[in-house]
Formats: sequence, structure tokens, C-alpha cells
Amino acid sequence: MSYFQEIDKIKYEGSGSRNALAFKHYNAEEMFNGKSMKDWLKFSVAYWHTFTMDGSDPFGMGTMQRPWDQYSGMDLAKARVEANFEFIDKLGFDYFAFHDVDIAPEGNNLKEYGANLDEIVGRIQPLMKAQNVSVLWNTSNMFHHPRFMFGAATSNKADVFAHAAAKVKKQLEIAKELGSENYVFWGGREGYDSLLYTDTKLELDNLARFYHMAVDYAKEIGYEGQFLIEPKPKEPTKHQYDFDTATTYAFLQNYNLQDQFKVNIEANHATLAGHTFEHELRYAREHGILGSVDANQGDMLLGWDTDEFPTDIYNATLAMYEILKNGGLGKGGLNFDAKLRRPSFEPIDLVHGHIVGMDTFAIGFRVASRMIEDRVFENIIDKRYESYQSGIGEAILNNKTSFRELEAYAMENTIKHESGRQEMIKGIMNQYILEAGAFAKV
Repeated sequence: MSYFQEIDKIKYEGSGSRNALAFKHYNAEEMFNGKSMKDWLKFSVAYWHTFTMDGSDPFGMGTMQRPWDQYSGMDLAKARVEANFEFIDKLGFDYFAFHDVDIAPEGNNLKEYGANLDEIVGRIQPLMKAQNVSVLWNTSNMFHHPRFMFGAATSNKADVFAHAAAKVKKQLEIAKELGSENYVFWGGREGYDSLLYTDTKLELDNLARFYHMAVDYAKEIGYEGQFLIEPKPKEPTKHQYDFDTATTYAFLQNYNLQDQFKVNIEANHATLAGHTFEHELRYAREHGILGSVDANQGDMLLGWDTDEFPTDIYNATLAMYEILKNGGLGKGGLNFDAKLRRPSFEPIDLVHGHIVGMDTFAIGFRVASRMIEDRVFENIIDKRYESYQSGIGEAILNNKTSFRELEAYAMENTIKHESGRQEMIKGIMNQYILEAGAFAKV
């Protein structure tokens, strides 16, 4: 059955096109420094928001009209598999990502859970091979079911810890079977709502034990994908243990996990933590833990995780600057962990959302590539820090001075600041963005 039969394959038509069902800037096969645009960007469909999200929110019922929702149970799961691969084919994706309960019903116990997953994975695997599609990452949902109300690996109940371990064990086996390039841990309820009844030391220690067990089991079964942690400061808990990239990195160092894990950074999670998207990417890049990205954006006037499709070209440009300075994302990619707005309820809106997201990051990629080629930021930064290239600054960097010598220097020299010229720099960036359309014309 075709679920998007009114949609032809989406093609690149260039920035002059007015066709809403065409790419204006994303040209998959266009080459940059020996790699195609699709290999630089590695876009991925998020199974949950695209095929399972119904548009409900705390204030209203679901609104989404999905032709596959005529089914239920395992029939619904099978229909979603068909819809996923049709959607991937028509938009030209090479990757998708999923939670366990996105692709199959959880069932009444772990035995049913495993059997349901095995049946659906058996349907997914030949379609992946036929369409040359890969799993960017998979994970286990350990936040939705009531058993996880106090967390999974950080639960106060050892039985919950054990159940979570069983779920992750199964997902790691599926990751190996499907060749998933990454496995993500998002601690949906790994945190606390109140310190009044929480042993934070025990919970953090248990979370680390859980991660070490996962690493050990991956080695045991020969799974060679990359492990990722996705930072988020809050929602649904008041405080989550993976608050941001810096907090996550400190955790990894403290528990000797820094060589086994990188981070999957989501734009909307960054802003919830009070950071910019590029800040989180910069911190991860400079500490060697930038693994993958969930490409979305939040609404700065709303205080929760809205997961909008990315349309902010300015933010996408700064994000792609960090990603390109990182040499790309390696095993990671740009996963559209993004959902339609509640009034955008028709299946064709899914196509529009992904087109605009792909075009937005394609523009960001083009602009960032040109700016790096012209060394725009690099030249500005080199000039700003030139005092460390000689004299007392060079001595500081080379650890060849002391407080006594620095005091003597300061006694004899006066400080002279130079303008940071932020407005000028932003104007330069705007000019590159405005010129981006010319780069993309066919």
C-alpha cells in the first residue's frame, strides 16, 4: 500500500524554484572537498515524530491524520514500516532512527516485547538492504511506561533497573543485527523532581554502572557502533543528570567512561539549558565528544521542548560551522527529531517539514563552508588574540613565566583594549547568508 501516493520523489530544483515539493538548496550529489552534500549532512528520519506522534499535547487530543492509523497492534507496526521506507525513498534519505516502542508494541511482558521486535526487525532488514538505507541510531524508550516514573537506571527500585537492562540488552542486539551506526541513551527520567527523597550519589553511581554494563555487553556481542548520550536539562524531571554537554562530560570523566561515549546534541535541549546550539556544539567539539546531532529548534517564547523543524538559517549556519570544524560527524548525522505543529495535520505536511529542514541545513552548510574557506572567523580570532603570539603572551602560553615576572611586566605596561566589533562581524555573516542563494542556483 502507498501512504504518500500523491507525492513524487523530491528533486533538487535550485534556489529559483517556487515548487513547494522541491529542494531549493539541498543538492545531495553536489561535491564539497571530495564528499557529496548528502555524505556531509547524513540526514535521518526520526521514526517517533514522523510515524507515531499524534499531535496531542497537555491541552488537547491528537489531530494528526495518518492513513496507517486505520490499523492497530502489530498490523499498525507493519504499516508504519511500509510508510517509513516509502517516505525515505521519496525524500532521498539514507538513514532513520527509532526507539524500541516506536517500531513495535511493548506487549505485556519482556517475552512479548522481544517477539514483537523480532517480527518487525525481520520486516525492516530486507527493506534496508533493498533501498540501501542504514540506521543512524536506535535506543530504548525508558520514560513513557509507568514503571519508569522514578527513572530507569536511576530508579530507587532494583527491579526497574533490571527491566531497563533487559530492554537495552535487546536493543543492542538489534543494533548489531541492523548495523546501527550509533546507540543513544536519552535519560528521559534519569534525574530528580525533589531532593527530599533522592540519594543522588547512589543514582549517579547506578547510572554509571548501567553504562559500563552496556559497554561490556556491546563488546561481548561484537557491536561496534558509537555510544551517545543526549543531554537535556529538564522535562520530564525537574533536573536531569545529563543537564548539558559540560555536565555530561564531567560525569563521563568521573566514572571513566570518556573513551566510550560521545554526545548527541539537540538544538532545543541546548536552549532549554540556557545555552545556544552552537555553544553546545563548540564545547563538544573542543573536548572531542561531538558524536551526532538532533536537528530541530525551539520556540524562545515557550519554556518547553517544542521540537520544531529547523528553519533558522542563522543558527543552522553556526551549527554547520562547528560541525565542519569538527571534520564532520563521523558515525553521527543530522537526525530530524522534529515534529509538526499541531494544526499541520495532513501527511503532506511531513514532507514540507523535512524539505524545509533539509534546505535550512543545506544553506547553513554552504554558508559555513564558504566562511571557513575564506577564514572569516579564524582571521578575526587570530587578530583578537595576537598578544599571545609573542612577548609576554607567548611566555604565558609556553608556561615560561610566573606571578612575580607578570607583576613586573604589569608595572611597566598599560592595558589597551581594541573593539570586538560584534556588529561588524554579524554584518559579515549576514552578507554570506544573503549570497547563499547564488551558490545554490542550477
